[in-house]
Amino acid sequence: MGEIKTYSEDELILRLQNQDQAAFSYLYDHYSAALNGIIHRMIDDTQLAEDILQEAFVKIWNNFKQYDPSKGRLFTWMVNITRNLTIDTIRSKAYKKQQKISQDDNSVIGQKDSASGAERFDSLGLRKQVEALKPDQRIIIDLAYFNGYTQEEISKEMGIPLGTVKTRMRAAIMELRKLAKN
Repeated sequence: MGEIKTYSEDELILRLQNQDQAAFSYLYDHYSAALNGIIHRMIDDTQLAEDILQEAFVKIWNNFKQYDPSKGRLFTWMVNITRNLTIDTIRSKAYKKQQKISQDDNSVIGQKDSASGAERFDSLGLRKQVEALKPDQRIIIDLAYFNGYTQEEISKEMGIPLGTVKTRMRAAIMELRKLAKN
């Protein structure tokens, strides 16, 4: 067995800019689990999450020359690519159609007389209103209200400052209030 190679972030970036496949394998081995976790928090479909993860790494490989270390850390750049691909998938017509089919299947199977808190909460039509928000606001509302994240956890998860999370959440809630009045 050979020695396991490790890279400093600067060395890894240099090797990736030179399209070093061994460095890319290292990148995948060390970051795929974290990126997969981010996708799974947004989409509860293992197969689709794996497809998005694969697409994200292809995009990272193909666009690595665009990465600028002076604008942020490598991991943050990869998280943004992954998160944006996930958002694009969620917004796609094919995904919405599949979700609608799944919801229709679920509505017929196992109907309960007493809906759970989340089901009662959604019976207010909030999910539909949340979908009308801007993607960056929708993710924050989804993480906070449907997944139980604190603002600090959202900040860490998304790699954005806590103040930005609070501002986006406040703007999203104000927008939801406007939508509720209409």
